[in-house]
Amino acid sequence: MTNTSYDQLICIPITETSPDAFFAAIIEASQLAEIVELRLDYLTTKDCATVLTRLPAFINETGHRNLLLTFRPREQGGQRDLNLHDRQSFWSNLSSEIIKAIRFADFEFDLVKSLEETSPIPWEKVICSWHNFENTPDDLLTRYDQMAATPAYAVKIATKAERISDSLKIFELIEYAKGKKPVIALAMSFAGFMTRILSPSRGSMLTYASLRSGAESASGQIPINDLNDLYRVKQINRDTDIFGIIGNPVSHSRSPAMHNKALQSINYNGVYLPFEVADVGEFMRDFVLPKTRKLDWKLSGLSVTIPHKITVTPYLDYVDLTAKAIGAVNTIVIANNDLIGYNTDVEGAMKPLEEIIELNRTRVAVIGAGGSARAICYGLCQRGALVTVFARDIQKAIPLSKEFNVGLLPLNDFNGSSDILINCTPVGMSHHSNGEIVLSPEKLNGVKLVYDLVYTPIETALLLSARSHGCQTLSGLAMLAGQAAEQFRLWTGRSVSFNCS
Repeated sequence: MTNTSYDQLICIPITETSPDAFFAAIIEASQLAEIVELRLDYLTTKDCATVLTRLPAFINETGHRNLLLTFRPREQGGQRDLNLHDRQSFWSNLSSEIIKAIRFADFEFDLVKSLEETSPIPWEKVICSWHNFENTPDDLLTRYDQMAATPAYAVKIATKAERISDSLKIFELIEYAKGKKPVIALAMSFAGFMTRILSPSRGSMLTYASLRSGAESASGQIPINDLNDLYRVKQINRDTDIFGIIGNPVSHSRSPAMHNKALQSINYNGVYLPFEVADVGEFMRDFVLPKTRKLDWKLSGLSVTIPHKITVTPYLDYVDLTAKAIGAVNTIVIANNDLIGYNTDVEGAMKPLEEIIELNRTRVAVIGAGGSARAICYGLCQRGALVTVFARDIQKAIPLSKEFNVGLLPLNDFNGSSDILINCTPVGMSHHSNGEIVLSPEKLNGVKLVYDLVYTPIETALLLSARSHGCQTLSGLAMLAGQAAEQFRLWTGRSVSFNCS
């Protein structure tokens, strides 16, 4: 059987641990995906026997036949301590009714090798699988050839992505398998997120999704509702415009939800993905720059967040005047092989602030000295505000202070003598320093308005403390919506209202 063309299939693993819940989950999953994987290793020996006894009648009554049976040993990601003999016995004792009814069975590579002459399951129903939960090795093509040489119908290779560049090896494998035996290939962990969304459109036989958050059978699985409704995985093709956010961390970002809903609202053939990037130079070289990138995809635009807003600039062909003045980029448009940098943070941040308070001659304390702080200082100075930067690292903030001609003091010197305080640091952000506060609460006495650019969580410790001290507050969600709307316009030429609540 050669890997030519087929529907983009989604498989939902069933990870319930009791028979009744197991069957209820099968019914639910069958309404949402083409294939349902019965992870029988999640059940005790007794409960597994109960499920297998009830399964033939269940199949006959419900008609659910697109089932994939898996009995995974712990060392390959399963929930049971199973040696090779245990697995051989399990499959050999499976009833003929079940064997006839199921669509696929997942055999680990060592099991396939041991059963090549005497498989109890017809080979046209067997997926030969191999998992690596430590890394993504360089020999995936060789391993695929070894697995494809077996009588199994398809090959499944799943590895752990330690960094986003590991996804390239997965896409290379899918390309290599074209015209050969069907392949299922993906990279586990958040660093491999893009493979779960894009692999089916590039030739992978299926992708896996959890029935809901918390029901994953492997790291990085995306809930089925997000896969279908948010990322619209079945509508993705090689003509789909790819957008995304680069940063570290980005798993908390609301941008994918916002932009994907906006793309869907105008029926635009595009998808927006989170890219967790540790090394921006490596990412730009291998994924973005037209002359050097190693992935053939229609990448059309990027959002840029902490810590890459400044360091990404040297890789761009052009930078617009606002971004150049700020010295930080939060938006990249890719058009005609050119990379153009913009900064939409200024308007995104200033608009909600100006709706509350007059900025001219208003005293504003800005905490931080990174890309967001530069955008804030630029916008405030344009509007005549009296700005002082309070920095944890004074030396780092000196260039910012000189460039925008604003005051500079150590953060510990802040005493509340400002009308507005704006936090431009990530302190308090989920998955970074959730629950922490950038300065002592008592120092907020005298401040009229506290604006926290952190938006995850919505109620940061700083905002909660500010309200308890009688300050008016403004969440970073307001800035997020404003800058996102401008990004969307730059990428698509269309204006859409963003609601971040």
